[in-house]
Amino acid sequence: MRTLAKAAAFAGRWFGLLILASALLGLLIPEQAARLTPWISVLLGVIMFGMGLTLRPADFKIALTRPQAVVVGVIAQFLIMPIVGWGLAELLQLPPLLVVGMVLVGAAPGGTASNVIVYLARGDVALSVAMTSISTLLAPFLTPLLVLWLAGSTLPVDAGDLFLSILQVVLIPVLLGIVARALFSRAVQKVLPLLPLVSVVGIMIVVFAVVGANADALLSTGALVIVAVILHNLIGLALGYGAGKAVRLPESSRRTVSVEVGMQNSGLAAALATTHFEPLAALPAALFSVWHNISGALLATYWSRRGGTGGAGRAGGGKGRKRTAGRGPRKRKR
Repeated sequence: MRTLAKAAAFAGRWFGLLILASALLGLLIPEQAARLTPWISVLLGVIMFGMGLTLRPADFKIALTRPQAVVVGVIAQFLIMPIVGWGLAELLQLPPLLVVGMVLVGAAPGGTASNVIVYLARGDVALSVAMTSISTLLAPFLTPLLVLWLAGSTLPVDAGDLFLSILQVVLIPVLLGIVARALFSRAVQKVLPLLPLVSVVGIMIVVFAVVGANADALLSTGALVIVAVILHNLIGLALGYGAGKAVRLPESSRRTVSVEVGMQNSGLAAALATTHFEPLAALPAALFSVWHNISGALLATYWSRRGGTGGAGRAGGGKGRKRTAGRGPRKRKR
């Protein structure tokens, strides 16, 4: 058990690099990687069940005590990213399947790794958990509608089938996880430290499979798709922070909204693209999964060094107070 706990801690710490390594491995052995694509939905279901095990009813209380932050964050999540994804795909004149893939990434709920990034960035972790959970519960209804609205004229989109898929691989596993924790809390408490390992391994396999299935396309048009994915993520991070600032949320909440908007459940997008379209449509999701963990880690490092500012609350305002205190002596020296 100790060995597994150490492995889980290692996986959580080096998540971005592990995902990058799995993508490179998918390029090196594409045929073997592509054979795993039928298992993507199953893997995602396991990951979402694990997410459900981490949730408790108390995690949703913030929606009642601080509704403005949650509402602004969720609206930004489902407006900014789908529209930006579609706009970039059209601007760069990507093929229809990649347009759908970009929209799917944008219309997905918040990524599970976002909670860790928010913690490292000295953001509001409670708000992050609430936003991820609520956006995940809304995804079966909003994701199909957004894909139909933005990509329906590019390729045929069956919103009903997308709805059923998200129910099966996201909503039902999450709800089962919440129920399991409520019924078997002691047993679940023992396995909670291992869940990061399950999530990381699952996403690694998803990225490995999708990159392998699209190795030729990635080598031929990869540069353009990579540019689109990087811009998608960076614009989402910037506009998410701007949305929080526009409604005067405290600094810790702005950081949280930024990360929640910019980091997506790319595993879900990859699973939906593979199931309902063609493997090529899953390529943006696979690349997004690699990049958003790298950018998220870099942003978290930057913000953690800046410390918290006004309203950081439990997100680590102490560091911000040290910096403020440190300015006094410099002024007196002058």
